[in-house]
Amino acid sequence: MTSSEASKTWLSQDAYDRLQAELDELIAARPAVAAEINARREEGDLRENGGYHAAREEQGKQEGRILYLKEFLRKAEVGDAPSADSVAPGTVVTIYFDEDKSDTETFLLGSREIAATTDYTVYSPESALGKAILGAGPGQTVTYTAPSGADIKVTVVEFAPFGG
Repeated sequence: MTSSEASKTWLSQDAYDRLQAELDELIAARPAVAAEINARREEGDLRENGGYHAAREEQGKQEGRILYLKEFLRKAEVGDAPSADSVAPGTVVTIYFDEDKSDTETFLLGSREIAATTDYTVYSPESALGKAILGAGPGQTVTYTAPSGADIKVTVVEFAPFGG
């Protein structure tokens, strides 16, 4: 798997539409935020004007989200994730932790932006677990280092494309 394949994010049409609607709403709100900043600016001394600084901070957050969504949606693949011979972004993966082989966990390997459109827990392909299982096949055991520093072994039970 190439790094460009690993960085792709597959979105269902519903997820894409939801994010596009959020982007459109944020862009439409730009004039209102600018008007709020102007109104606060006219209140006087900007050094001690908390309302002005709060409005500017909100504008910065909004612009950051707009830039993120534009780039995210530009790179997104819309539709079902393609079939894969091994675990890849856009797959629903079932694993078990080697300490307790009877307890499996099923999750979607993908972007957090998909989380609102699915009941699956979503793990990023960039997470420690996500990086470890990328390219793995059924029955393959991999080890990753948890944030605590512990080495954790997991075995891929099965995986399938996310139908979203």
